[in-house]
Amino acid sequence: MKIVIFGLSITSSWGNGHATTFRALCRGLHGRGHEIVFFEHNTEWYEHNRDLPEPPFCKVRIYEEWNDILAAVRAELRDADVGLVGSYFPDGIAALDEILSIGVPVKAFYDIDTPITVRTLEQQGRTSYLLKRHLPELDIYFSFTGGPLLRELEQRFGVQLAVPLYCSFDPRRYRELPPEPEFECALSYMGTYAPDRQPKIDELLCGPARQLPQEKFIVAGPQYPESVAWPENVRRIIHLNPLNHADLYCSSRMVLNVTRRDMVVAGYSPSVRLFEAAACAAAIVSDNWPGLATFFRPGQEILLPACGDDVVRYLEGYDAAELRRIGRAAQDRVLSQHTSEIRAQEFELAVERTKAAVSK
Repeated sequence: MKIVIFGLSITSSWGNGHATTFRALCRGLHGRGHEIVFFEHNTEWYEHNRDLPEPPFCKVRIYEEWNDILAAVRAELRDADVGLVGSYFPDGIAALDEILSIGVPVKAFYDIDTPITVRTLEQQGRTSYLLKRHLPELDIYFSFTGGPLLRELEQRFGVQLAVPLYCSFDPRRYRELPPEPEFECALSYMGTYAPDRQPKIDELLCGPARQLPQEKFIVAGPQYPESVAWPENVRRIIHLNPLNHADLYCSSRMVLNVTRRDMVVAGYSPSVRLFEAAACAAAIVSDNWPGLATFFRPGQEILLPACGDDVVRYLEGYDAAELRRIGRAAQDRVLSQHTSEIRAQEFELAVERTKAAVSK
């Protein structure tokens, strides 16, 4: 198939999780013989932080103004099999209008922020990248969030087919590696600053860091305000190149996962970091949310602390062999269910399901 994607970014992972998600999906689709064209709006912060400027698995079209690229957009869509717009694509409304007016055989939306999108549609009737009127006209609504929210999209918003398309990882890039001395620590966390996540980071990482001053901790990610009071034994990394993500996961005794509030409320919203860390056989410590147990078995494949004292107890009470057992159990789970190859197959199945329904 020829698949044309309009996404927030694929060339830069700075300050967003969309890039690594699109990279894994496109890499998996390309590996299965599909042609991919990816449109990305140029922004200053991505332009100066492109860690994959020329992906080998897709053709990237970076543009400054929508009207300047419109002729190329229409040319690519005319012979496309699938046209897909991702959440937070700056010209998402215009791109969806083009996909619908040209009549691309399969018209799709990929929501990497489903709970936020649904809440905004309910409160404001529109988002900056998607309008309510688009929803019944879409053939497929791919969602980062599974569970009950999918049925809500179909029943309340008229979506024809809402299916989960969770994030994924490339097992060639995320795998168990020897620890790197530069990243060795008791507990690490990777993620862009978000006000609703910070209290959990304070509780589950900063609290234990203060109780265990002899241990090292790492927080990697941009946009944290200077007002955050980090303990002295917490090392800050402003941006970690994806080439080093696996090194961090494999060098941390435990890896912390913290989820945005909207994702917690909706449930069934695993982050890409969760699967990537598991792929590296990291022992993951996570906040809890509805549906998490459908992805990992608590206590056996993931640890779910109720408070910071539980994290301290894990660090002091679990030896290396037990943490390794938990990490490898999680690794087995994601290798069997969440690789980029598996996700590409799920994408194909949804497209084929849509085509079969149209042909009837």
